[in-house]
Amino acid sequence: MCSHDGPSLFSLIPLAREHRKHPTPSEALLWRRLCSKQLGVRVRRQHPLYPYIADFFVASHRLVIEVDGGVHRGREAYDAHRTSELERLYGVRVLRISAELVERDLEAAVRLVREALGPRA
Repeated sequence: MCSHDGPSLFSLIPLAREHRKHPTPSEALLWRRLCSKQLGVRVRRQHPLYPYIADFFVASHRLVIEVDGGVHRGREAYDAHRTSELERLYGVRVLRISAELVERDLEAAVRLVREALGPRA
């Protein structure tokens, strides 16, 4: 018999829903500028990509957007591993934006997203 200590897809879905109900301040700010196809693409928030939950996901561009706040300080190695795993498992690109940038200069953060989307956005 095999034991599995990590999350299952079925446990990620309720967790993602909970994260959508209680976003960080920077995630909430960025979401207001990404929702409702404001950039011309559908953006999903707190989207499960087993075994992770992406802050934002643009399926049409295979783009994951992660907002890195204070909880990420000292976890750079974990974040780098997570990025490489998402790239390997799903063939996505990962854009990391600091929460500080989102809160200080939201327009600059949105520009980074537009640039990552390319000329189609």
